[in-house]
Amino acid sequence: MVATKRKRRGDLAVQAKKPKRNEKDAKPLSKSPVKAEEVEEEERDRIPGPVCKGKWKNKERILIFSSRGINFRTRHLMQDLRTLMPHSKADTKMDRKDKLFVINEVCEMKNCNKCIYFEAKKKQDLYMWLSNSPHGPSAKFLVQNIHTLAELKLTGNCLKGSRPLLSFDPAFDELSHYTLLKELLIQIFSTPRYHPKSQPFVDHVFTFTILDNRIWFRNFQIIEEDAALVEIGPRFVLNLIKIFQGSFGGPTLYENPHYQSPNMHRRIIRSITAAKYKEKQQVKDVQKLRKKEPKTILPHDPTEDVFVIPAEEKPLEIQWVKPEPKVDLQARKKRIYKRQRKMKQKMNSGNAK
Repeated sequence: MVATKRKRRGDLAVQAKKPKRNEKDAKPLSKSPVKAEEVEEEERDRIPGPVCKGKWKNKERILIFSSRGINFRTRHLMQDLRTLMPHSKADTKMDRKDKLFVINEVCEMKNCNKCIYFEAKKKQDLYMWLSNSPHGPSAKFLVQNIHTLAELKLTGNCLKGSRPLLSFDPAFDELSHYTLLKELLIQIFSTPRYHPKSQPFVDHVFTFTILDNRIWFRNFQIIEEDAALVEIGPRFVLNLIKIFQGSFGGPTLYENPHYQSPNMHRRIIRSITAAKYKEKQQVKDVQKLRKKEPKTILPHDPTEDVFVIPAEEKPLEIQWVKPEPKVDLQARKKRIYKRQRKMKQKMNSGNAK
């Protein structure tokens, strides 16, 4: 009997091994040269597959969600990051009263080891947490200058689920806290190879640039013809606040000395505008006091009349006859027109009778 292999459902279907051929059958059959040439031409014209199927080893999963009270721009930014990162997961909004340590439990339930959390305050300030759950480290940023994918000025496009290239500024390797952030950003934003939801193509670049003590995020499309870059979006600026040893807390590893809170920034702007208003009021008060002061009368300078030329004196003429009234031509024309109209009206009324 020939051994048979069973399927999972228990049906007898496929034979496990084929019967061996005889020695005569085992000899290779001679192929004609015409058929061999046709096979070679088919192999040349055949388009190979995009990428060989490999094993998914990097099991990075990212949880992207936010707190309550975010505006529409933050919601669009969060949705854009989810579409660009196929290895991300979503969750419902977290209540403001809950403590941040609860996020570690949410990540554990969702089977995620990285987290991007958007925290909204005062309905105008947005903070972003990047965390390695549950052991840390984590970083807190202030998000500024947000532009989403839906804006018309960002004309680039890329395949959904494709893997991005990550481009970092050389300044990331100069300071230790930037080196730590670089490793954290690589683990969060890089799509794992052979991920089930990813596509085996590379057609866009994530760039992280350091300028003015901030991290500038951009997403560009790679055009195949001339390798030019066209911006896809989203774009935003991350202003680093603190780096913590744990996940969403713990000892502080680094604190940005150049960071200025949004409340302080708004307070400085208000004080500048108030100082301008006070300065204007002081100028007005000084002008009023000057007007009230008595004017100082200077003594007459005899040299002032040196270059004054007196005007010629005209003889006085006494008019004994009343001047004729001036003729107003326009008033005369109006009177004539009125007379003509009245005459026409009388004529028309007489003919009608």
